[in-house]
Amino acid sequence: MSEGLENLLEQHKKEIWEYQQKESQWIRDKNQLDGNKQIIKDLSTKIVELLKKVREAEGETSIVKAVGINSPEMKEINDRLASALDINDEHQRYNGKLQTRLTEVEDDNKKLAKQIEHLINRKV
Repeated sequence: MSEGLENLLEQHKKEIWEYQQKESQWIRDKNQLDGNKQIIKDLSTKIVELLKKVREAEGETSIVKAVGINSPEMKEINDRLASALDINDEHQRYNGKLQTRLTEVEDDNKKLAKQIEHLINRKV
């Protein structure tokens, strides 16, 4: 009978150990779920804030589009921009002509330098 009691105690200890293992796993799972729940709450709050900002930005953009594009200020800015682009084009063309002329002058200087060198060498 004592052998049967020992087996029963051994079986009971084994069951207690298995239960403790399961309880430990349940605690780990609960902690992980609680952490995930908090992350989801934080992300949800951030998403709501971002959606509010997006709506505000969309509203401001539509106001700018509706009023700004046709406003006298925007027309003036567009006119100034067009004028500045025209001036820039003129400057680029003029700069190209100056660069061409500079190359010609440099070539002339090289030719003159060779002629002077040739004349100096003839006299010596």
